[in-house]
Amino acid sequence: MKKNLEERYQKRKLISTYFSVALINIIVVFLTGLLGLLLFNSKKVADHFKEQIALTVYFKDSSKPIEIQQIQKSIQFQEKTKTVVFTSKEEASKIYANEIGEDYIDFLGYNPLESSIDVYFNADYVKPEIIKKISSGLSKYKFVAEVKYDEPLLKLLNKNIKKFEFWILLSSFIFVIVAILLINSSIRLSIYSKRFAIKTMLLVGATKWFVQKPFLLKYFYLGLSSSSISIIFLYLIFQKIQEFFPELNLLEEKSSIIIVLSFVFTFGLSITLISTFFATKRYLNSESDEIY
Repeated sequence: MKKNLEERYQKRKLISTYFSVALINIIVVFLTGLLGLLLFNSKKVADHFKEQIALTVYFKDSSKPIEIQQIQKSIQFQEKTKTVVFTSKEEASKIYANEIGEDYIDFLGYNPLESSIDVYFNADYVKPEIIKKISSGLSKYKFVAEVKYDEPLLKLLNKNIKKFEFWILLSSFIFVIVAILLINSSIRLSIYSKRFAIKTMLLVGATKWFVQKPFLLKYFYLGLSSSSISIIFLYLIFQKIQEFFPELNLLEEKSSIIIVLSFVFTFGLSITLISTFFATKRYLNSESDEIY
C-alpha cells in the first residue's frame, strides 16, 4: 500500500515537472514569436502611419480646371507619390457643412472654401526635408493659393518611429537571451530531480548514451509539442490582429510570417534539446558525492 502511494506520488510529481517545463516553453516561445512578428512588421506599421500624412495644395478661384489637372497628373506619376485626392469647392463645402452641422453658405452668401488636392506619399519619402522641398516647389505656381502640411507632426512621427524601432530591436535581443535562460533553467531543474536515477543506471553498467537517449527523446517530444502549440497560438493571435487592423495587411507578406514561425519552432526545439544534452551530461560526468 505504502509502495503504491509512493509510486503515485512520484508519477504525479513527474507529470507536474513535465507540465511545468512544457508550460514555460509555450509561454517563452510564444512571447519570443510575438516579438519577432512585431519586429518584422514594425516597418510596415510605421509606414502605414507615415502614409496617412497629407500635403494639401489649395487652388485660387481663378485657377483653370486644366491647370489643376496638369499639376495633379504631374504629382500622381512621380515615384514618391502614393495617391492624390482632388476635392472641389462644392465637395469641400458639403464636408464642412456636415462637420459643423449647418449650411453656412446660406449665412455667408458665398462659398469661401477652395478646391484642393491631398497628396499622400510613399513611406520612404515621408521625411521633413523632402516634404518641405516639395511644398516649396508647389508654392511657386501662380494658381496655387497655399500649400499646407502638419510639419510638427511629421517631425515627431519620424523621431518616435526611430525610437520605436530601436527599442523593439533591443527588447527582442534581451528577450531571446532571457528565453534561453528560462528554458535552460526549467530543464536543468527537471533533470536535477532525476540525478539519482541517472547515477544508479550508470552504477549498474548502463552506457552514458543509453542513459541520455530517453531524456533527449522525452524532451524532444516535449519541445516539439510546446513549440507547435506556441505557433498555433501565434497564428491565431496574428489573425485577430489582422481582423482588428485590416489596413495594415500584416498577413500579406507570407514569407516574413513563415520565417518568424519557422524560427520560433526551431528556437524552442533546439534550445530544449541543447539544454537537455548538457544537463544530463553534467550528471553523467559527475562523481557520486557531487550529486548531493
